[in-house]
Amino acid sequence: MSAHHTEAEAAPPVTGVRSTRQRHAIASLLTTVDEFRSAQELHDSLKADGESIGLTTVYRNLQALADAGEIDVLRTDSGESRYRRCSAGHHHHLVCRVCGTTIEVQADPVEEWASAIAASHGYTDVSHTVEIFGRCPDCH
Repeated sequence: MSAHHTEAEAAPPVTGVRSTRQRHAIASLLTTVDEFRSAQELHDSLKADGESIGLTTVYRNLQALADAGEIDVLRTDSGESRYRRCSAGHHHHLVCRVCGTTIEVQADPVEEWASAIAASHGYTDVSHTVEIFGRCPDCH
């Protein structure tokens, strides 16, 4: 039995999403990776681990997990969606364009700025997404 299958049994439950074997395998895999991964990269890892799962199924399950708030979706500069299980609560990402290293950041000034801009235009019930891309110290 592979390491992913062992870890899959200990994966946290996915709330608000109908549980399937494939969804459980994807959620479990996401607990073992630190960086954001594309659907193709996750699919390749699952296939290498012996999972019988199609790429379309991976995309569909990633969308369901994202809709349930179980994973974060990061859209890269090129428009590609990448996925990762992140900490609970609102946060932003600082992402290296070269190696993909990602740091979760709390940014009170961003929150205050977004609220102030929205309020100045009469908006309420505001949400936002901020991703910051650059080069990490290792990739300079």
